[in-house]
Amino acid sequence: MARKYSKGAAKKVERAMHKRKKGTLKSGRSGKTVKSRKQAIAIGLSEARKEGKKVPSKKSAKKSRKTKKTKKTKRSKS
Repeated sequence: MARKYSKGAAKKVERAMHKRKKGTLKSGRSGKTVKSRKQAIAIGLSEARKEGKKVPSKKSAKKSRKTKKTKKTKRSKS
């Protein structure tokens, strides 16, 4: 089975986790310190994606399905 994430991507995530543990990983424009493990992983994957490493695409928000209500017609038994 092929690797889902490249070794380069794994290195980026590892680096982000290390920075988070040290308390030097910052997020976005605000520059707030990252405390969440999940956020650190997301930052690492995002950086790897920008560099063109093999990383699966981001999960998109699920679109709400509009279901059509079908009219049931009465059929006569003749």
